[in-house]
Amino acid sequence: MKSITIKGSERESVGKVATKALRNAGAVPCVLYGGDQPVHFSAEEKAFKNLIYTPNAHTVVIELEGGKTFNAVLQDTQVHPVSDKILHLDFFQLHDDKEITMEVPVKVTGVSPGVLLGGVLRLNQRRLRVKALPKNLPDFVEAEISGLEMGNKLYVTKLVSDNYKLLHPENTVVAQVRISRAAMKAAQEAAKAAKAGPAKGKKK
Repeated sequence: MKSITIKGSERESVGKVATKALRNAGAVPCVLYGGDQPVHFSAEEKAFKNLIYTPNAHTVVIELEGGKTFNAVLQDTQVHPVSDKILHLDFFQLHDDKEITMEVPVKVTGVSPGVLLGGVLRLNQRRLRVKALPKNLPDFVEAEISGLEMGNKLYVTKLVSDNYKLLHPENTVVAQVRISRAAMKAAQEAAKAAKAGPAKGKKK
């Protein structure tokens, strides 16, 4: 999985006054969990742009002043409901021998025969929760739709991998090809025509 580097500094004070001062200065207060003890730090808000405002999934390298470095993943984001300003971020430290759970995007590949016939592809799950060792975390989960005919569904069980586990019920639908209104209307008209039979010639 691709990684983004965040450069910051440890926070000496974690009180409300210090936190407000950080935000006023354009920084974001953060906490890193998963180690011997939580690490409180901050970084400029613009440093998180490529991590927060993207559909892609990334691991994070947190570089703090003084030489401390941590590998982590983003766990929780608090955003202001009106301004969308980032208020707080929680990270979880990665360990090479411990599995981690995170959401990754779904990437559709292939061409569906059902879509070629006028069906509409619906992506029911744009992101999926996976569990894996850090080295096996995928950038995305590939959803191959070449076998989807009109009305077919692609279940999460078809996306299994030896490198990671998908944390969804077996009946979870990832994608499906639905019959479009135009295709449905054409099918109904064809059925009516077949039922009516060939038109009878007029008598002279």
